[in-house]
Amino acid sequence: MINHTPSDSSLGGPVSSSKAKKPRIAVIGAGGTISTRSTLGSLDLVNYMAFGSTLNVEDVIDAVPEAKQYADIHPVRFSAASSTSVSYADWRAIVQLVGSFEQNHGEVDGFVILHGTGTLEETAYFLHLCLKTEKPVVLTGSQRPLGAISSDAPLNLLNAIRVAGSTAARGMGVLVCLNDEIHAARDVTKGATSRLHAFRTPDFGILGEVNGDGVNFYRRPTRRSYPDTEFDVERLPLLPRVDIAYSYAGEDGEVVRALAAAGAKGIVVAGFPGGRLSPAQKAACIQALKDGIAIVVSTRAGSGRAHVAQDLKSCGIVGADNLTCQKARILLTLALSHGKPDLERIFSLY
Repeated sequence: MINHTPSDSSLGGPVSSSKAKKPRIAVIGAGGTISTRSTLGSLDLVNYMAFGSTLNVEDVIDAVPEAKQYADIHPVRFSAASSTSVSYADWRAIVQLVGSFEQNHGEVDGFVILHGTGTLEETAYFLHLCLKTEKPVVLTGSQRPLGAISSDAPLNLLNAIRVAGSTAARGMGVLVCLNDEIHAARDVTKGATSRLHAFRTPDFGILGEVNGDGVNFYRRPTRRSYPDTEFDVERLPLLPRVDIAYSYAGEDGEVVRALAAAGAKGIVVAGFPGGRLSPAQKAACIQALKDGIAIVVSTRAGSGRAHVAQDLKSCGIVGADNLTCQKARILLTLALSHGKPDLERIFSLY
């Protein structure tokens, strides 16, 4: 457990200026449910993206005036899009924005990114691998729109600001903060469509929690993360195409062959629990390897490591460790963008 000293601004209630200087936090608005108000009223929890408006980041912050008691907040407009439209161009732009922020806007103690929950875990992991700042970066979103009855948006925003301003958050990699919990970007996944307790870390549990009496961490991630990574995307306009194939009863390998024909440079297979493939899928993957396409096997189980058997390893197939297929795709495409990587090393290091 990481102990806090009484001077840590994450302890207790808001810290007055007479006791300690409030941290300066940049809050980047990237759209999503947390920034949305429905025109159908406070009971709309389904149609708000189609029948609502996305607020700019200043309006979201103004809706939570208590947040300003914990930090000197610098709002930054970025995007008003749904997270289902997020692409590499957006990820790269955030990397560039965070990397140049202090040069353009002065020093900050941390960053909070407001994001839709649909792809939040993917954005978080990409940034976890590619950012070059040394400051804490925390992503948050909400399951209910800002204007909904019992919305989780206000407290998620406030808690993310508190985490970003905590000195204990440094060196943790990108963090995800929702529902009073702090997760590692590498490990967290969205495990429910609409429940407030949607974000979970199945294998290892949360890093810490945000309570009324402070920000409390209980463990640290050990896998490599920003800024100590080998991936530099600031001058990389495109990433190589990497797709995902899914294992299921009766899978005949046609999906793998179609992805190879579509120009994939790598394919992540969400294999059967344990990391196994159907016979036809295995044959298709072996042919793809012969054609120069990288193959990484994860598992569709939702947790646990992909145990790649020796017959697959001997062909050149690499296991994704315990990364979900969507995160394994991100790591694979970054690895392939930086020459001819040792994928075994990459997936054991990150």
